[in-house]
Amino acid sequence: MKTISGFVLLNILGWKINGEFPDVKKSIIVYAPHTSNMDAFYGKLFLNELRIPHTILSKKELFFFPMNIAMKWFGSIPVRGVKNSNAIYSVAQMLEQSDEMHIIISPEGTRKKVIKWNKGFYYIAEKAKVPIVVVSIDYQKKEIGIIGMIDNLESSKYVMQQINKMYNGIIAKHPENFSLELRN
Repeated sequence: MKTISGFVLLNILGWKINGEFPDVKKSIIVYAPHTSNMDAFYGKLFLNELRIPHTILSKKELFFFPMNIAMKWFGSIPVRGVKNSNAIYSVAQMLEQSDEMHIIISPEGTRKKVIKWNKGFYYIAEKAKVPIVVVSIDYQKKEIGIIGMIDNLESSKYVMQQINKMYNGIIAKHPENFSLELRN
């Protein structure tokens, strides 16, 4: 049975959902491209349809009154920046202490074009010993879904190479603002 979120995403907005969420109780979900505020809206509908318990990491700067009320309702928690080692340790600890939790991170860290993705998602996954689930949103195909899972966390270079392969060919809402990690 579809959720209201799924009905809106699929029937009203005309998107298609691809892939199956892996059978894991905990993960870091990497969500890209992130070139528009609408990406978060579609992503939220998608995860609600899959009934995945999730928490979204968002920039601390977005948590001002009254926006903080909407952000908390949306399922976001503020972080100073995943680069900050305190954020990495606290999020990893949240994962370790939970029976089931999926943390969503947009590693681009901004809607502008970047050539260096924030690798905090990798360090959190490595510390918490959880896999990375890769989710994409493709505006050209109007598809959102799971495009892979990475459980070999031996090196950030390997993980970024896998992510680059998975996101190759994905079209963002604003394609000029999306770039794969170019510093491998």
